[in-house]
Amino acid sequence: MEYSSVNTIWVLLGAALVFFMQAGFAMCEAGFTRAKNTGNILMKNLMDFCIGTPCFWLVGFGVMFGAGTAVFGKLDPLILGDYSHILPGGVPQWAFVIFQTVFCATSATIVSGSMAERTKFSAYCIYSACISLFLYPISGHWIWGGGWLSELGFHDFAGSTAVHMVGGVCACVGAAMLGPRLGKYDAEGKPQAILGHNLSIAALGVFILWFCWFGFNGCSTVAMDSDAAMISAGLVFFNTNMAAAVACVTTLIFTWLRYGKPDVSMTFNAALAGLVGITAGCDMVSPVGAAIIGIVCGFLIVLSVEFFDKVVKIDDPVGAISVHGVCGATGTILTGLLATDGGLLYGGGFHFLGVQLLGVASVAAYTAVVIFLVFTVIKKTIGLRCTPEEEIEGLDISEHGLASAYADWVPATSMVLNGTDADAVPASTVAEEPAPARPDGTKMTKLTIVCSQNRFEALKAAMSQIGVTGMTVTQVMGCGVQKGKTEFYRGIPVNMNLLPKLKVDIVVSTVSPQAVIAAAKSALYTGRPGDGKIFQYDVERVVRIRTGETNVAALADEA
Repeated sequence: MEYSSVNTIWVLLGAALVFFMQAGFAMCEAGFTRAKNTGNILMKNLMDFCIGTPCFWLVGFGVMFGAGTAVFGKLDPLILGDYSHILPGGVPQWAFVIFQTVFCATSATIVSGSMAERTKFSAYCIYSACISLFLYPISGHWIWGGGWLSELGFHDFAGSTAVHMVGGVCACVGAAMLGPRLGKYDAEGKPQAILGHNLSIAALGVFILWFCWFGFNGCSTVAMDSDAAMISAGLVFFNTNMAAAVACVTTLIFTWLRYGKPDVSMTFNAALAGLVGITAGCDMVSPVGAAIIGIVCGFLIVLSVEFFDKVVKIDDPVGAISVHGVCGATGTILTGLLATDGGLLYGGGFHFLGVQLLGVASVAAYTAVVIFLVFTVIKKTIGLRCTPEEEIEGLDISEHGLASAYADWVPATSMVLNGTDADAVPASTVAEEPAPARPDGTKMTKLTIVCSQNRFEALKAAMSQIGVTGMTVTQVMGCGVQKGKTEFYRGIPVNMNLLPKLKVDIVVSTVSPQAVIAAAKSALYTGRPGDGKIFQYDVERVVRIRTGETNVAALADEA
């Protein structure tokens, strides 16, 4: 084969840009989830690429591109066979292999966001390997490796279905099998907002992904050595940008009308929705078609997120199911309508649209069945979900011994669980003393409770049970006489002398201080260092500033 320098450089540039999408996904997922899981999120996004690379080398590439049957390529460990039948013109084999490897890793990393904050790290590593070993390569063979869908004329230029919908379906099945995060739904099943901890990081992730998508789509032309290739690449770049931008504008307006204010996180998700939607047909639609795909995805992302959140109650912290699964399928189908050569709206008839529908349905069904079996095996063996205690504490500390992903920074305390964590890990019934009212109602007592952040919701629920509703909560750093818990950083013992804590101040008059102490001990006790301390003080005077009321009257609930 005569190699082309420009084609090779173009493919390698695309591989580098698609690789850097891992950083974008990591930032998005970390920003849209809570700080106590940041290290775990970053570790998963690193490892799905690092695990996927040897898995694709050993098994996946041969299965995907080997000259086998219409359903399955061939087993070719170490990629020793001849793939000249599939190589783009002028591109060396290993340049093509690395280009396809980074696409495989993208499919695997999509699953991380929807299953974030409650998945065992060991389970994640296993199912990530399965996606790269056989799940993604088999459906990829159907579409890109000369399989039965490609023979029918199915068109998925850069992977709306092959990459994104496969990842989105895996994400949907996994999130459904895991169940929602603790506190996501109240007793009546109403969804509760669990805010991400860093919108700036999430926004940076979106911009990185948008930038890298020019390589994801644009470099999928795999050639730049002819006028036709250059014209095609220019159109792909333009359509990619158009769909993302129009999707953002659409979601901005739609959420403004729907919620009364433009939704920031939803609009950022819309950029990704538009990018996913245009990926299948970016080479076949006109800029008008790209704008239409952007409009459809802009509306769809909002409605889809609400549907999964409120109707089917599948907890997806970052919206990966809607962005990648729903918009990936939609973009592929819309290609059958809007393609200037063969699309239904351009006089091409129903055949092409039918093939697109068949491809989406068959790949979705195959992916759902296989990943369900993978998750079921994991669930029945090592387990898929972490314990409630580990989830409340955060996967950073429980899975990785990492007190915080942000050195010298105290993560914000989640205030959205409304006692649901306490339902999952209930405080023991207070048995030391009931909560009697004081006869004269004159004595006032202040109790300062220093406790671990991850036990605050249990403490709040316990206080509510005995009639204490007023409290002041402060984030502090500190340790007891044991000088903090020892963990390891890069194999070196770290004495975390100052640990993130909460200081909860409560002033009571009609509730017995002993009842408060007993309830707090019951809620906070784990038996491990760091459970905290309780300090009791007499209060001389209390003044309500607005009314001038003093003492017990100042502490009483207002009518």
